[in-house]
Parts: sequence; C-alpha cells; structure tokens
Amino acid sequence: MNSQHILRMVAAGDARLPPWSRRASPLFRAVGALLSPWVKLTIHRAPASTVKGRQTLYVLERDGFSNRWIAEMARSAGSAKVGCAHIGWHARSDNTFVLQDSPLAWLPGRYAGGASAASLPLQLRALLEAHREDATLDVELVPVSIFIGRAPNRARGWLAVLFSESWGVTGPVGRLLALLLNGRDTHVHYSAPVSLRKLCQEGTDPARATRKLGRILRSRFRNVRAAVIGPDLSTRRVLIAQVVQSPSIREAIREQAGRGGVTLETATNQALAYAREIAADYSPSVVRLVSLALAPLWNRVYRGLTVNNLDGFREAARGHEVVYVPCHRSHMDYLLLSYLLYRHSIVPPHIAAGVNLNLPLVGAVLRRCGAFYLRRNTKGSPLYSAVFAEYMGQLIARGHSIEYFIEGGRSRTGRLQPPKGGTLSMTVRAFLRQRSRPVLFQPVYIGYERIIEGASYIAELSGTPKTGETLWQLLASIPRLLRADHGRVTVNFGEPVYLADVLDDAAPGWDGGASTRDRPTWLTPVVDELARRVNVNVNRAADANPVNLLAMALLSGPGNAMAESDLLEHLTLLKRLIADAPYSEGVTATDLSPASIVARGEALGMVTRTRHPLGDVLHVSANDAALLTYYRNNTLHLFVPAGFAANVFLAGQRVHREELQRLASRIYPFLKDELFLPWTEEGFVEQVELAIEVLLSEQLLARSGAGRAVALVATADDDAFLLRGLGYPLRQAFQRYYIALSILAKHGSGTLKSGRLEALCHQAAQRLTLLHGPAAPEFFDKPLFRGFARNLRVLGLAWIDAEGNLAFGERLSEWAADASRILDRDLRHAIDRISPGASAAG
Repeated sequence: MNSQHILRMVAAGDARLPPWSRRASPLFRAVGALLSPWVKLTIHRAPASTVKGRQTLYVLERDGFSNRWIAEMARSAGSAKVGCAHIGWHARSDNTFVLQDSPLAWLPGRYAGGASAASLPLQLRALLEAHREDATLDVELVPVSIFIGRAPNRARGWLAVLFSESWGVTGPVGRLLALLLNGRDTHVHYSAPVSLRKLCQEGTDPARATRKLGRILRSRFRNVRAAVIGPDLSTRRVLIAQVVQSPSIREAIREQAGRGGVTLETATNQALAYAREIAADYSPSVVRLVSLALAPLWNRVYRGLTVNNLDGFREAARGHEVVYVPCHRSHMDYLLLSYLLYRHSIVPPHIAAGVNLNLPLVGAVLRRCGAFYLRRNTKGSPLYSAVFAEYMGQLIARGHSIEYFIEGGRSRTGRLQPPKGGTLSMTVRAFLRQRSRPVLFQPVYIGYERIIEGASYIAELSGTPKTGETLWQLLASIPRLLRADHGRVTVNFGEPVYLADVLDDAAPGWDGGASTRDRPTWLTPVVDELARRVNVNVNRAADANPVNLLAMALLSGPGNAMAESDLLEHLTLLKRLIADAPYSEGVTATDLSPASIVARGEALGMVTRTRHPLGDVLHVSANDAALLTYYRNNTLHLFVPAGFAANVFLAGQRVHREELQRLASRIYPFLKDELFLPWTEEGFVEQVELAIEVLLSEQLLARSGAGRAVALVATADDDAFLLRGLGYPLRQAFQRYYIALSILAKHGSGTLKSGRLEALCHQAAQRLTLLHGPAAPEFFDKPLFRGFARNLRVLGLAWIDAEGNLAFGERLSEWAADASRILDRDLRHAIDRISPGASAAG
C-alpha cells in the first residue's frame, strides 16, 4: 500500500460524512459563520516534531460538527494546517493529513456515523502496514482535544457553569448551548506526536501494533482531559464499595470481629460507616460554582494573590502522581490553593481535612469540592485507620492528586511544626502496593500579611482552651472577615520532592520487585527523611512580605518600640541580607521600600505611630506584639546565618574566623533540626561567611589581625542596635539550649529521664520569662526541648543508659563550653541561677 492508495481510502472515508457537515460544504461554512462571533480559541501546543519530511495526522478526541468546525478554526488561527474528515483521513494539497475518531469509536458495537466498530482499528492497521511496505513513509499522529467552557475565572454565570466541559458525551443540543454560553472560553490542546515509523520499528505483529497505537491514543486523550477538567471519578458509592471489598479491609474486618467479639456483618457495617464518613463526593459542577463564589470573596478580603513558580511545578509534575504538601497557617489554605490551581487550569486535589470542618452544609460543600475527612485521633481504632489508608491508596491508584498538611494542625506560632508521618506513611505504602506512576510531593509556602485567625491564636497562646468550629461561629465571623484589611497573600511552589529519590537514598535496594502489604523495616526512616525534605523545601520557598520584615525589625527594640529612623535602617539591612546573602533561589521578598513597608504596617493596623519633635516613634501593643511574633517566625529561618553571627560577635566582640567556623559547626545541627534548614555543616559555614560580608560592607563589623579575625566596629549599646536586632530572635533558641545543658550539668549523668528533663526545662523557661521579660510563645515549648535532647543522642553527646536515663560524658561538657560562648556572661549566670538542681527536681 503506497501513499496514493492511502489517499484513495481517505476519499472513501470522507464520503460517509453527511453533506451538511463536510468541510467543503457551503452549509458547513454558513453555520460556522453564524457561530464564529460566539467562539474564541485558546490553543495549547505541545513541542512540534523536529524531523524534516514527516507528515502529520491530527486525531480529534470526539466526533461532531462543533469539533470539526473548531478544528478548522484552529487550523486557520495557527501555523498547523488542520482539516476535518469523518472516520478517516483527509489529504490536503500541502500533504498535511488529519485523522478523527468518534468518542464511542473504541467501544464495541457503538460507532458514530454508522461505521462498524472495527473500522478505525482496520484503518490504523492499514496505515501501519503502509509504513512496513514503504520505508520512506514517516507519519506521526497528533491527538487534539477540544474543551468548551473550562476556565472558571471567565465563566459568565451559573448557567454557563452547568454547560461547561465534562467527561460525559453531550448531545447536539447540549453542545450548541455550550458553544453559545461558553464558546469564548474554548481550549484546543495539541498533545505530543506519536511516531508511526518508530512504532513499526519495534517489530511487533500488525494486530498488536494496532492495539498498542489505540491504547496510546486513548491514554493521551484521557491524560489531557484529566489534567484540564479533572479525573473521571467513579461514583462515591462505587469507590466506597471497592474500599470495603479490598483484601486489606476484608482482613481488617475479620480482625475487628475477632477483637471486638462481633459478627462479620457488624464489623463490615462499621467499615462502611467509616468509609462514608471519610470519602469525598467530588463534583466538577460544584467546584466550578464555588470558584465563581470565591472570586469576589478574595477581592473583598485580600488586596491581591500572587503565585510564584507555578510553571516550574507544571513541568516537574508531568507524568507524576502529585501530592500537595503546603504549610498550614490558616483555614484559608484549603480554599486558596484549590482556587489558584483551578484558576490556572490545574485540577484541584482531593484534600485530607480535619473532621472538625465537617460542619452542617459547609462540610457537604467541601466534600463535593474534594475534601475527605480525617479524625484527629485514631488511636484505639485500627479498623478506621485501615479504611482511611485504603481510601487514600485507592485515590492514588486512580491517579487523583491529593493534598494534606504534614504538620497536622495549623501552626499557632508561625513556625513550621514538627511533621507527623501518618499520611506520608500511607502514601508511601500505597505507592509500594501499586506503582502506576512515580509520586511527586509538591511543597507549597503560603504567606499572609494578616491571618484571619489572629485573635484566636493569641487567645490560645495565652492559655484559653481551643474551641471547636461550629456553623454559627463561621457565620458570625463573616462580617468581621469582610470588614478587615488582610493585605496580600503569596503562594510559592517550592522544589518538588520525588519519592523514588528519597527511597533510593534512605532505603537502598527498596525496589525488590513484588509489592507488599507488610510494613518494611525501612519505612520509618524513609518517612522521616521524606517529611524533613518536604519541610526544608517549604522553607526554601518562603516569601518575606512587608509584615514579616516589619515584625523582625520592630520586635527587637526595647518595649516593642523603635524610632522611625532606626526602624528604616533595620529594614534596609534585612532587605540587603535577603538580596546579597540569599537563602535559596526559591525565596521571594517584597519590593516595597522600607518607608512603604512601614506604611503598609500602619494601614493594616499592625503598628502605631507616635509623633514627636525629635522624630516619630513606631510601637505595638502587647497583644499586637504577640501576633507580630507569629509573622516574624514565618521567615525567621531566612536570617539564621546573620543572627548566629550577630550573637557570636555581641558575646565575644572579636572572634577569629576559625573559631567562628567551629562554633557554627557545633550549634548548626540543633538549629537545622528545629528550623528545617537546608545546608550541610559546611554549607552553613559558607552562609555565615556571606552574612558576615554583608555586615562588613555595612560597617557593622571590621576585619582585624591581618584579616584572620572580625570584630565589632563599636561596642556601645546604641551603636550595636542593628546587630542586636538581628541576633535577638535567635538568642531565645540559644537560651533554650543552655537551659537544658545547665539542668543536665546540675543533675549529673544518668539521673534524669528524657520526659523529666523536658518538664524541668519547661519550668525553667517559664521562670526566666517571668523574671527577665516576655519571650516568644514557643520559648518554653516542650517539643523543642524534646528535639534538643534527641539531637544530643543523635550526635553521640548523650545516650540512654540501662535504667532509661540520659547519660553523658566529657564530650558534652566540651560542647557546652563552646556553645555557651554564643550567650553573654550575665545571661548565662541568670539561667544557671534559675535552673532547678537535683534537690528542686525531687
């Protein structure tokens, strides 16, 4: 079969078209002219073939007059020449070919236009045979998908949403209404080409090659449609049934029946109830309606939404199952991320939400937007845990992107919280059971200039018990939400974390071939490393907004007040450090000037100005200071190298470079664990050197001793205020470390258990705050002391003895002597006085 023979086949196929729908028909052109004012195309092209002389056939996903006419419009609008024909090929004078199939062409016994079910496969086989017979023939197929009414930010009304694109096959009337209502939001997607020459070179027999080509085309169409409008979800009922009938849940049901002394039917009903409580009920129409409702809300509540590195994420996510892992600052996180993804034509994920959000009415809407609910405490309920894990596994196996917060709850301090590995472990085990596609974890940083929960966070940190969310509480908060100015929001997509890379690094040889339902011994270290990388990459995508910088500068002043001239100088230094000693390429920062930053803080009600003849003073109240601490903690990690250097020089005034490097190596492992920092010890030393160069250029430090030492330029308190401001936030971490060391030294080796050490450190930190002034809310946080004790063991500075007590030797004393140099003598003595000794601990 030669090319001319193929053209004759094409003519025969084209003759089957109804006269009114042939492209050359005057009626075709007339109907198209009537519809053209209602249609506007957005064309998305994959990279074109670079092989010279290769002919192209364009494959339309779905049959119909509108698709043929839109394809012709796309041909006219772009450089690609696209014609239209029905169940066959149409040859143009410029040797561009087009192939089109029906949406039902791949289903046995059903075929548009009356052709037989075998028609398309036979034509594909003929085309492949032509490539075998003619070595010069080189044709590629380009799948073309057409969507009418996809973009939510352009829909004109609720009716338009109902007739936007879906997975269902729409009839002629529905398609006409879709064109009239949503035609100006029509998207044409050209997928990557499929080379028939390459397929023939694989050496498979014609029938198998034809089936493979059919699978490739179906897969291309399915993937594009899923990426544009969302996955083709089975009904909630079917998914729940599949979860409960899965082998792992059947086994869990039998165990539950034996453990609880109930019948299998009772245990099965319990599993069904759990699955119904958990499962989402995703509805594309509800998602579109909610997106329309949210657009004016964001414009009213926020001054603007900024998204960074979204294109980088798109590129990295190709061919991967995506798990979104954002930081968790506010209830708005759920809505913002899903809205922004949908607005940028990315399918919103299924979201693991706390069951506390399953409120009347609201919970049902969130469930239809993809929320599936998780109990906060699943201890004592192994059947519930098994059902939840199986449900997540089903979502991942079906190719749905998901989202969860590895911190568990919202951060009340503004810092990233220690991750909880439960959902990560479920994801890893689901991947091991069914490795359909590689898994990508996408860290997302969400930064607010003002969070809507500010008042409740301050109340909780002051000791007020947290109250559960209620529908009435939500309704009562709406007027306050709409009245307040919440500034801008920034969403930064960080560097992805690939599960396969973590598995290769933390568990070499993990890919043993067969999947397993068992819990491998290396699972815990893999999950721990995965969680660490996620939080590190969230921090590497931070945004330093005006409120973050204002809080960092203003809270370092005595009494939470500062002269405007000093505040502007401090803000200038912070911006200089971000620019000249960059934390990472993914960090973004406000482009406002220091004066504009202060003005933004005043407009948001964060700071108050007091006029004075000798210069204005900016200050904050005690309540506002606690809230500003939250915003300072959002980006505290960006200034750790500079803050470390500032504390060293304030304590020692003149320090040799070698000594500075040794101190940095000693203290960094603890800072790295607490603040999820990205560097190795050597990398941290380099970052400290970069920060010192900035401080030298600002003439806050000066070289001495032939350049081998660095010293403060001035020692007077008033002259060192900038260094004190840089060092103040980090100094509280050093105080915590010294409190733990002082208590261990007083008690001696082998006398305290880890839990008792945490309790004593907590009490000592509270007392230090009472005697020496207020501290950040996390200053006496027990988990931070727990993390310090754990790192002492990891570094070999302490260990657990046979009685379960913390033991240590001379190495800890040597380390403590070095580390104590970061704090000034008076503060060390104050801590030693208040730290409880053995008699007090009893």
